[in-house]
Amino acid sequence: MSKKFDSYSYNQWGHYLEGLSESIDPEEYIVATYYISVASGIDPWYIGRVMVKEQTIGSYIPYHSDPKTILRKYGGKVIGLYEVPPREISIPAQLKERDYIIKIAYPKIGLTQFPLLLTTIMGNISLGGKVKLLDVAFPPTFLQKWQGPKFGIPGLRKELNIPDRPLLTVVNHTFSLEDGTNYFYEAAMGGADFVKDDEGIAGDIEYLPLEARVTSYMEKMDLAKEETGEKTIYLVNVTAEPKTLIENAEKAIDNGANGLMVNYLTVGLPAVKMLTEDPSIKLPVLGHMDHAGVFYESEISGISSFLMMGKFARLAGLDILVYPGVYGKAPFLRDKYIGCAMALRYPFGSLKPVLPMPAGGVTPGIVLKLIKDLDRDIMIGAGSSVHSHPQGTRAGVKAFRQIIEVGMDQKLMVEALEDLEDFIDDHDEDYPELASAINSWGETGISYFPELN
Repeated sequence: MSKKFDSYSYNQWGHYLEGLSESIDPEEYIVATYYISVASGIDPWYIGRVMVKEQTIGSYIPYHSDPKTILRKYGGKVIGLYEVPPREISIPAQLKERDYIIKIAYPKIGLTQFPLLLTTIMGNISLGGKVKLLDVAFPPTFLQKWQGPKFGIPGLRKELNIPDRPLLTVVNHTFSLEDGTNYFYEAAMGGADFVKDDEGIAGDIEYLPLEARVTSYMEKMDLAKEETGEKTIYLVNVTAEPKTLIENAEKAIDNGANGLMVNYLTVGLPAVKMLTEDPSIKLPVLGHMDHAGVFYESEISGISSFLMMGKFARLAGLDILVYPGVYGKAPFLRDKYIGCAMALRYPFGSLKPVLPMPAGGVTPGIVLKLIKDLDRDIMIGAGSSVHSHPQGTRAGVKAFRQIIEVGMDQKLMVEALEDLEDFIDDHDEDYPELASAINSWGETGISYFPELN
């Protein structure tokens, strides 16, 4: 116990399941913040103690140990309970439920492995009704035990020798090796920094075997680099059962891959951490968001997007994180999309920042909004709006590079944000592929579901 704590208070009250936030050693606990809703007649402090007991000491009966000692060392504490709105005088007679933000401190002992961490902060209580995990604060000494991203934003920029502009990824969603190889080459020739597999194309899928597509695509990457002088990283999707995940990554590396991708939530955070921490795998890894809605979409239960597509992804060691862009096809609140970027990029112990890739229906007309919101340390990801360009994939990539170029000039960006179609009318000779895209689709881009219009 730290000397800064009063020994009398600690001995007298240290075994209680609640306390002040100042009553814990901040280096020895992680602090989880939850939303809970309980019947208005129930004591919320009682509910808090039930949550703490369930998640820490559980049903342990100390036959041969001092109960107070066990509670002091292994028990958690409710260190904050705040009603929303904060009623102080009375409760409306018709009110059936009261909503609270509750903060619980858990001893960090043994929690530097994902399965036990998740079991502790959102284990059995996840079955308890209206309980949603909002955030977790980790002490610096805890974060030191996690490797985090190998590359992060600085490493990716160094790898590509691109110091400051937003990076560009093109999705290669195909069902034949011939089409995929052609799309890859055209994307690389157009100026894509990354080309990634679709999340539905993973591992040794029958119609696009891993070895064949890596070999074929990397040959085209070399050809494109000879012509353009620019490097393209192929993010090959190695998603598989955990026992096969590392095998797929090694096979990809053996065949020349220079980047990896994983559906990080369907594989599982522990498996992703195994992949990213493997010392023989020295490539950047992109994580795809599919399955994330299962965790965060409920407003009364689950785990927040801020954690699932922010802090947890960073702890797992991903270098790039695909998550919903607020202007695209997936419903997502703007403050949540901003919050995920904060969790990925802001200082987080010694862990490197992760490159946010807000995606899902991104068109040239959306790019400037993303840059305005999140600045330059982002990945622009596009698929259909690249390959559906009137002049083909290469021109589609050029259109995105051109709108990124506009976004790098503050004066031009302000002008384009006011009215992109008018901007294009005035600058069509400067940005011919972009002009063709905007004149064909308009500012909002192509429709993904034309039969619904």
